Amino acid sequence: MTEQTQNTPACDPEELRTLFLFEQLTDAQLAELCRDGRIETIEPGPVYAEGDPATCFYVLMEGAVVLSKLSGGEDLVVNRTSQRGVYAGAWQAYLGDRVPQTYQGSMRVTEPSRFFVLDAECFASIVREWFPMALHLLEGLFFGNQNTKQIVEQRERLLALGSLSAGLTHELNNPAAAAVRATSALRNRVAHMRQKLAMIAGGTLDRGSLAHLVGLQNEAVELVAKAPKLTAMEASDREDELGEWFEDKGIGDGWDLAPTFVSAGLDVPWLDRVSATVDDPALLEGAIRWLNYTVETELLMNEISDSTTRISTLVGAAKQYSQMDRAPYRTVDMRELLDSTLIMLGRKIGDDITVVKDYDPTVPPIPAYAAELNQVWTNLIDNAVQAMAATPEEKGVLTVRTSLDEDQVQIEICDTGPGVPQEIRSRIFEPFFTTKPVGEGTGLGLDISWRIVVNKHQGELRLVSEPGDTRFVVRLPVDPAIEEEP
Repeated sequence: MTEQTQNTPACDPEELRTLFLFEQLTDAQLAELCRDGRIETIEPGPVYAEGDPATCFYVLMEGAVVLSKLSGGEDLVVNRTSQRGVYAGAWQAYLGDRVPQTYQGSMRVTEPSRFFVLDAECFASIVREWFPMALHLLEGLFFGNQNTKQIVEQRERLLALGSLSAGLTHELNNPAAAAVRATSALRNRVAHMRQKLAMIAGGTLDRGSLAHLVGLQNEAVELVAKAPKLTAMEASDREDELGEWFEDKGIGDGWDLAPTFVSAGLDVPWLDRVSATVDDPALLEGAIRWLNYTVETELLMNEISDSTTRISTLVGAAKQYSQMDRAPYRTVDMRELLDSTLIMLGRKIGDDITVVKDYDPTVPPIPAYAAELNQVWTNLIDNAVQAMAATPEEKGVLTVRTSLDEDQVQIEICDTGPGVPQEIRSRIFEPFFTTKPVGEGTGLGLDISWRIVVNKHQGELRLVSEPGDTRFVVRLPVDPAIEEEP
């Protein structure tokens, strides 16, 4: 953006002395400032824009300025002032090429305003020459804070990764152990089924009856897949019916067989068909146990299938969450990112919290840094879960919602916790601010989320909170003007 100037009046050292920024300077220093700088009167309108090369350092002498920062593609006003001596512009010039020399925000004037203006190079040279000790202190403060922030951020990421890894290991262990147990039991059942089949085949059954019994076996396998879901009371009633049938037929331990047949959806009329096929009462018990092993085998294979599918789902979620083998910046579906994060945090969310997904099917895939957005969802969901843990007497509800608002995709992470107190809402995105006890948080989760959403994706992150309804709202542009990092 082109800086607007109208005239260049003479600089008066005594006038500079009236500004709080320069009041302690010597006559020689004030004279040097006037020699190197200039007075400019700027008409209402923009002076410079955020992201432009920082070429000048401005000190307000008379007039009014508005300072703003970009947020969600729009200018967010951070200060309006007419105080003489306020400064803005290339104030980081003294750090040289160690930091990007661009304007950190935008400035405009609302009325004709006079400024004392120094070129960035002159300002940097004066600071280095006049205030060498202060320069070292400022450099140490600036880069020290950066290094500290980076180290703590890395630790926070490692802690989050450790927590997620522990949760994933636990989640993987359950289906893996179930598959191992089911496989061992399956081997045992198959062995018994072979023995019973040999006993039946060696008995008095004719070929037709044996073929009919095999047909009933195949039918039982098909019924397992179609078995209805029963309540505990319904299952108990059916087990009683089958137990009495087994007892009437003289089948020992029939009450132990009943639950298996009930879980497969087999009832007394079906068992009557088996009894009609096997005329010899001495062979009926063997046939029933053979069919029982068949049903158990099918149920065990279903358990193994469910367990291995669960493992595959978890591995897929972990791969999606970490964006393994994928380009950092690409077009992504928000639903996939949110789902993978919910799966990864499943153990932390637990059974006491109900998860509600409210996804708008019209939301299109958008270009984004997927792995970093997953970090945002992790931070926000983790905060929501911890907030609801503060009210354990109530069953919490975690709602994850997406919607499309013109050229913005909106993602909401909502919880039913007690809400964020009014007095700290303005500080929650500050670095190192935390409400957690000492040792339980670094206060960087929301700061990192803010910078990922606002700085890296040109989006918006805000909080709407009241008791029982707290929402972190993320808005991301559908078509962002982002240059992919090399």
